[in-house]
Amino acid sequence: MYKKLIETIAQLPKVNEERKEILKPLADFIQQKLANNKPININFICTHNSRRSHLSQVWAQIAADYYGIGNVHCYSGGTEETALFPKVAETLIQQGLNIFKISEGINQIYAIKYDENTQPIIGFSKKYNSPFNPIAEFAAIMTCSQADGGCPFIAGAEKRIPITFEDPKISDNTEAQSQVYAERSLQIAAEMFYVFSVINK
Repeated sequence: MYKKLIETIAQLPKVNEERKEILKPLADFIQQKLANNKPININFICTHNSRRSHLSQVWAQIAADYYGIGNVHCYSGGTEETALFPKVAETLIQQGLNIFKISEGINQIYAIKYDENTQPIIGFSKKYNSPFNPIAEFAAIMTCSQADGGCPFIAGAEKRIPITFEDPKISDNTEAQSQVYAERSLQIAAEMFYVFSVINK
């Protein structure tokens, strides 16, 4: 992993007990799949697939690699397709990732790398049931209350788990934007790292 990313990971905030309880069903899902030698497919879902779902997907994939838990495939999607918000990519770059665009347009496609020798995570906005995502045997992680309330049924999901985060969008067009996005990214990173840290290999 990149040196700056390792430094970011070393300084992640602590996860409180209340959040640990919220995260437990995801850890249980991962542990069960691992015990049965099955692929671990996780789809992080938010309304626009532009901010929280991407941050969750990226940090969960990094955490799985960091803790040496193989066969983990993280995805993201929305109840509608928009675009990966540029500030998300900018924030992840500042926290140690290498990100570059592989297509232009309204819904740009990004290659997101956390290590020189690993395949990039492909980041772009899509609906949760996009052909890019798994159609069965996955955990649907609802990262915002709007998606959780607005999507009573996720076809193909083996398990549906609400793990909601406050939207950093509230800081857009304010002086606090960079700080709010950085803090939200680090919170999500800390929680995904906690989840994978409690898995017994």
